Amino acid sequence: MVGGCVRNSALGLPTHDVDVEVFGLSPNRLGEVLATRLPAVQVGRAFPIFLLRGLAIDVAVPMRPGERDSWDPDATPETAALRRDFTLNAIAVDPRTGEVIDPLDGLEDLRTRRLRHASDRFDEDPLRVLRAMQLAARFGFDVAPETVERCRRLDAAELARERIFGEWKRLLLEGVEISRGLRFLRDCGWTRSVPELEALIDVPQDPGWHPEGCVWTHTLHCMDVYAAERSGDERDDLVVGLAVLCHDLGKPGTTRQEDDRVRALGHEQAGGLPTRRLLMRWTEETALIEEVVRLVRAHLAPVQLFDAKAGDAAIRRLARRVGRIDRLVRVASADQRGRPPLATGRFEAGEWLLARAAALGAAKAAPEPLVLGRHLIELGLSPGPDFGPMLEACYEAQIEGQFHDPAEGVAWARKEIARRRL
Repeated sequence: MVGGCVRNSALGLPTHDVDVEVFGLSPNRLGEVLATRLPAVQVGRAFPIFLLRGLAIDVAVPMRPGERDSWDPDATPETAALRRDFTLNAIAVDPRTGEVIDPLDGLEDLRTRRLRHASDRFDEDPLRVLRAMQLAARFGFDVAPETVERCRRLDAAELARERIFGEWKRLLLEGVEISRGLRFLRDCGWTRSVPELEALIDVPQDPGWHPEGCVWTHTLHCMDVYAAERSGDERDDLVVGLAVLCHDLGKPGTTRQEDDRVRALGHEQAGGLPTRRLLMRWTEETALIEEVVRLVRAHLAPVQLFDAKAGDAAIRRLARRVGRIDRLVRVASADQRGRPPLATGRFEAGEWLLARAAALGAAKAAPEPLVLGRHLIELGLSPGPDFGPMLEACYEAQIEGQFHDPAEGVAWARKEIARRRL
């Protein structure tokens, strides 16, 4: 047994899947042996892996160094350890005897919470830099100085965006101390691979509102607040985590020194473009990008509405704009509480907004339209160029509180059609 299952066991943590490496059998022979015992499916051609059906177990054979499509019949657990990314992932356990095989002192690195590259072959896959980022955040590891220097020489240019986004998702969905992973990224110079984030470094903020320091420092505090309050719903957490990460991307372009104050007026709206630019490099999922951008552009709204003691119409308009007010409140909460020592345990504006939105049925979705196309047809309006604008006018009137149920909505539509003489 190798990799994460051994590492987690040594840390006293649960493991959900097991990686097994088999020595002395070719991939074909391994497949034949497995077929006599357990149903398995082979995936990958260059590096064949057998997935045991019904079990979270992957089985593979060691491949020849530098030749990903060539089985290495002479490999041993000690030589195979050199192919792995970090020493703490290079520990092996023989399940038949219980023998621990630790040729690179990975157990000592686990004891000292140190993340150290396994060998010079580390450089073969630059993705390992991002893997160091998320492992540091997940387990509270410090990255060894020699590994930081090696990472500094690597480049993300040739990495597929799916692989890049995969590591960022692990950071956001599993990181306990996300700031630790992001600090490592800065230490090894890899913030250059995310220029929108690198631009936050040393951007000043008004010390009266942000005593914690620059925008980069503030963002790191916000990410740790978010990590402590994940919901466990992967989609929700991913959208909120990305929005917290990106919420101040508009500040580098809007920050100005005015007399004795530092201000970034309009930064929430300005943040939409760099957020979209960053996420489009990571994913083709348009719906995800749009959800995040909407939250970034509206992240100040909870405090603004609370301070204004806004009415129902304003809250319904916000729900229409962002879709999920509950997610928005989580982003705004991280923003407000990521300002030590000003941060407090409560986010009163968020509690107020959530309660108001829930009472309006708008906490988790924009209000459903009360007037539908069939209602307009029943009123004698035929589908055509005026149909869509009329539906939109009905929905706007509903949002503004001019009617509250379908019957009132149809009555409003009848009067509006007559007024417009449609």
